[in-house]
Amino acid sequence: MARYREIQKRILGIKKTQKITRAMKLVSAAKFSRAQNAIVAARPYAQKLSEVLASVASGVDLDAHALITPRATVKKLDVVVFTSDRGLCGAYNTNIAKFAERLIVKRRPEVESISIIAVGRKGGDTLKARRVAPIEQRWAATSRAQSALAGEVAELLTERYLTGKADETILVYSEFVSALTQRPGVQQLLPLRPPASASAGPVYQIEPDAEQLLATLVPRAVEFSIFRALLENQAGEHGARMTAMESATSNTTELIRSYTLEFNKARQAAITAELVEIVSGAEAL
Repeated sequence: MARYREIQKRILGIKKTQKITRAMKLVSAAKFSRAQNAIVAARPYAQKLSEVLASVASGVDLDAHALITPRATVKKLDVVVFTSDRGLCGAYNTNIAKFAERLIVKRRPEVESISIIAVGRKGGDTLKARRVAPIEQRWAATSRAQSALAGEVAELLTERYLTGKADETILVYSEFVSALTQRPGVQQLLPLRPPASASAGPVYQIEPDAEQLLATLVPRAVEFSIFRALLENQAGEHGARMTAMESATSNTTELIRSYTLEFNKARQAAITAELVEIVSGAEAL
């Protein structure tokens, strides 16, 4: 009888967990839909901005703007790692943190110092615990990516590059592919370099001159690169959480089926034992 009641309590507990995982899956699905629409809408703008920047920069010297001027030697490296604030999304945050750690280990012999800027609590906590490199600044990744956060991060990274605290800045984030696939990737942010494929865009007539246009385009491109990384990170997080909750719900269903079978066996054994006691008592009388 004790075993019978114990299994019954376990089944009730698993059913409660199943309700929670189903609710979290529905919430993540709604957030994922919005995040997916946001990143799909942002990618064409990013592509066009790269084309315009490449076309304008192709007609000027490399020292036309401080943020596109490469350093002769890279001694100080800033690594910006984007993760989520919350867990329950499978190996999403762990994969990004491990990717960033491998990248830092690979670049360490080439530079004198490496600093980490963590956007998202999970990545900051993991990299701090692993002591990969000193963490210069930490931000919490909001539930919905905002341009204000991108502006704050861009301001810090730009200030560090212009003052010589960093000679190169790279972004490490999870590139969104689908709800089932998130691919850790890396992008050089500073010095800003548009993709080579973007240089084949149209030639623009610029007034008054390209240098003044670069003064507007370059800071905007830096900020938008960070904003896009936030969007990619957000879509990947919700997709990974939705998939993880779907897997958890399937696992609880299997557990309930298994425990129900064990429960029925225990109940049958308890009934059989009671019948045996009744028959034995009747025979004794």
